[in-house]
Amino acid sequence: MPASLPRRDLPDWATWEPEIHATLMFVVQGTRVLLIKKLRGIGEGKINGPGGKIDPGETPEECVVRECQEELHITCLDPVKRGELWFAMSDIPDIHCHVFTATKFEGEPTATDEAIPYWCEIDEIPFEKMWEDDVYWLGEALKGVEFDGKFVFEKEKIQWDQVTFGDEGKGMWRGWRG
Repeated sequence: MPASLPRRDLPDWATWEPEIHATLMFVVQGTRVLLIKKLRGIGEGKINGPGGKIDPGETPEECVVRECQEELHITCLDPVKRGELWFAMSDIPDIHCHVFTATKFEGEPTATDEAIPYWCEIDEIPFEKMWEDDVYWLGEALKGVEFDGKFVFEKEKIQWDQVTFGDEGKGMWRGWRG
């Protein structure tokens, strides 16, 4: 049995300041979602949605549209913000991520030096090849449910998490792990 990872102090989420502000996009068409294999940067080799760092002066929505253009050569026409992710990380910069879905886009998803796109049936999403937190919120986000997820990672393992869904904050609380 592997040894438990060390317990870290929880961030004070009300005053926590991430180093990176970022976005993710999940394009849904019927029973499919457009995913990518990430070829470089944070999460290299993992499956995810396209997205990236918000540039100075850019809104999250502007960023997610730009990132889809850069990574896949598509322009999302109807981005809808579904939630936010707060990541306190042990070995990479802390990240605050805005998550969007869209159903309409222009262009043809095309591989670039950043990402290889592919369509996946929603009920066959390869969570084992994704960041560990995705399994807790992505399915609900793809159904149009709003969410808020806070995670403390030690390398690529969740140590603590709290995920809430909907306006009333109904959801799940798991707390410390290990």
